[in-house]
Amino acid sequence: MKDHEGSIIYVGKAVRLPDRVGSYFLPSADLGFKKQPMLEVVHDFDTIECETEWEALLTENRLIKDVKPAPRFNVRLKDDKSFPYLAITLREDFPRVFVTRNPSDPALLGGRVYGPFANVGALREAMAVLQRAFKFRTCSLDIVAGDPRNRLFRPCILHNIDQCTAPCADRISREAYAADIDRFTRFLTSKRSTMLREMRAEMERAAAELRFEAAAALRDQIRSIERLGERASIDDKFQPETEIAYVDPEKGCRALAKLLGLQQPVRCIEGIDIAHLQGNQTVGSKVCFMDGRPFKEEYRRYKIKTVDNDDYSSIREVVSRRYREAGAGHELFPDVILIDGGLGQLHAAQEAFDSLDVRPPMVISLAKKEELIYVQREQEPIRVPRSNLGLKLCQAVRDEAHRFAQAYHHLLRKKRTLGDDE
Repeated sequence: MKDHEGSIIYVGKAVRLPDRVGSYFLPSADLGFKKQPMLEVVHDFDTIECETEWEALLTENRLIKDVKPAPRFNVRLKDDKSFPYLAITLREDFPRVFVTRNPSDPALLGGRVYGPFANVGALREAMAVLQRAFKFRTCSLDIVAGDPRNRLFRPCILHNIDQCTAPCADRISREAYAADIDRFTRFLTSKRSTMLREMRAEMERAAAELRFEAAAALRDQIRSIERLGERASIDDKFQPETEIAYVDPEKGCRALAKLLGLQQPVRCIEGIDIAHLQGNQTVGSKVCFMDGRPFKEEYRRYKIKTVDNDDYSSIREVVSRRYREAGAGHELFPDVILIDGGLGQLHAAQEAFDSLDVRPPMVISLAKKEELIYVQREQEPIRVPRSNLGLKLCQAVRDEAHRFAQAYHHLLRKKRTLGDDE
């Protein structure tokens, strides 16, 4: 819906658009105190026809985020919520299957991601049903095939109830587990007709035997599996803000070196971010990527001591504390230091580096909204297509630094709320 100036003031969806739009303008219509005044300013309509209800839901979500209609009438979706994905980590010895809202997670490099799905409840219920059939693992354990310690490990309850083959306890070979995962991936890309036909027959038998609760449970499970088809693909770009991921770490490092004009290849990148809530519990984070992959042994977190609500001063403090030894010549700087933010954040970091005896080789910042790369001592940012692998590597480092900072910030808030703030 648009006003007389052509500005979008409301985005909505409907199965039958004439019925939905017409209902707004009935004399008896009562849209409530928030939307009723909207009728006085609506001047024109634009429509986009979708083939399915789930596609309309994803399209509405994308449009609200892109066009940002007037918050007076429409939710602005500023909370970064997104529709979920089903992920399989194929690079592990025993791949995991789980639901995620972050398909750009570095742990998913080389894996498979399905979605986004329009209904998270149906997806999770379908996952529970499918785990009983394919017995994949959903835990986050780091399981290495052939590790003798696996035989001494006690599997979780999912193995006891026959929903997992327990690769953690060496109860299944790597080859057999891989075959189960292969069957599962083929099931996700098929029409799923065989399993649904068997479940419908079981439901009918339960109803004929007057086991109505069992029949109802099977009915709900069938509906959940049928709704696995209510999904888009990453190629459709419904949620580009969550789907940014670089494909090959080695290529990403080479592309970044070329982007920044470096003669030597990029091996070590460190990212810095600040997190707080209205100036409270301000923290900083430092993450490290080696050869394009997260190196969590070198992650660090900082409780800001000098200021409460000043991102620039917080960045200067984190930089000073982290690189004090490198600045004195006692250790090496990383190849690239990335600051989350724009030109102001980069200048704040640079001020801290200027006080050191030894300077880092390359300091950059990445502005989130425009995805512009600002480089030390340069006023004009680097503009590259979002498909550039060097940019995608920077985005992965920036997003991981943001996640790590937010996790520490929420931990401190929780401790303070529970009265356990040290």
